[in-house]
Amino acid sequence: MVIIYWLLIIVMLVGVAGAVIPGLPGSSLILAAILVWSFIQNFTGVGWALGMAIAVLVLSTLIDFLATYWGAKQSGASKWGQIGCFVGLALGFFGLLPALPFGGPLLGMLIGPFFGAVVGEFLYRQDLEFIQRAKLSVISNPVASE
Repeated sequence: MVIIYWLLIIVMLVGVAGAVIPGLPGSSLILAAILVWSFIQNFTGVGWALGMAIAVLVLSTLIDFLATYWGAKQSGASKWGQIGCFVGLALGFFGLLPALPFGGPLLGMLIGPFFGAVVGEFLYRQDLEFIQRAKLSVISNPVASE
């Protein structure tokens, strides 16, 4: 039990580092460690910690959604591209969740906005050069935030 406890502490510390270091998952690792510890302890005495971790995860996911949307807007994407970016992010996150529960949502957050913005911009402009510039911004935002 002590080994599991220390492994979960390490996972949480990696999650805290992920809040600062781009490319590492942050709040999702902390939540996963809290869920494992809660399961081991039969969910006794962890109600407030679990609730706070879920609230932080929802807030950070919302901020990621908004950052990706604003990144597409800053790169000059049209409303179609911005909406496509947001829809692609949501579909990528929730669409890969059943197929790949561990890592699928993260992969979906990386590739979903890209494909959504490309489809949205192509439907609106049919300008491949502009799409190349806009998709770089869309890809860089989730990588930098996660």
